Amino acid sequence: MLNIAMLLKAYREGFFPMSDPEDGELYWCRPHMRAVFPLDRFSPSRDVRRLERKGVFRLTVNHDFPGVIRGCAAPRKGDPDTWISEPIIAAYQQLHELGLAHSIECWHDGELAGGLYGMSMAGAFFGESMFSWRSYASQVALSFLVHRLRLKGFRLLDAQIMNPHLRRLGAVEISHEEYMEQLAVALAKKTVFL
Repeated sequence: MLNIAMLLKAYREGFFPMSDPEDGELYWCRPHMRAVFPLDRFSPSRDVRRLERKGVFRLTVNHDFPGVIRGCAAPRKGDPDTWISEPIIAAYQQLHELGLAHSIECWHDGELAGGLYGMSMAGAFFGESMFSWRSYASQVALSFLVHRLRLKGFRLLDAQIMNPHLRRLGAVEISHEEYMEQLAVALAKKTVFL
């Protein structure tokens, strides 16, 4: 089990945990370049805005944290590996029970269709993972998250490691040094996610 105090200290210092899909070993990651979503410039796609207007999905906060983290840990199409191991699931469940880790659920016809989870600390939200079992569900959840973070005065939405999907959604890469500067500003902001 991950030590919660050590995990919180790691986030404040720019680290986050991952597990090696091959052997399950946990390691601490602090990339040279960091993916973030600029909260002031984020704009959902036309398709996402259309789905939001039509109310295709029902969105909730913290209604099914275990379902969301398990959905994120499930194998993806063409990629059976996952970095979300059982020790990571247990640690974030504990963080959720402490009111620090949160989930956004996206529902369709009463079924969980997608969502995301992450951890909040002062004015920073550390996005851990997202998943979709129905097209656009995770993107609608992300749009909902950004709206909530703006309303609450958050300063940073960390997406950790850039990939093509995050880039398409509007994430940008910044240097580790710039990330640490943004993190310091965010951690000085007094706000809460709920």
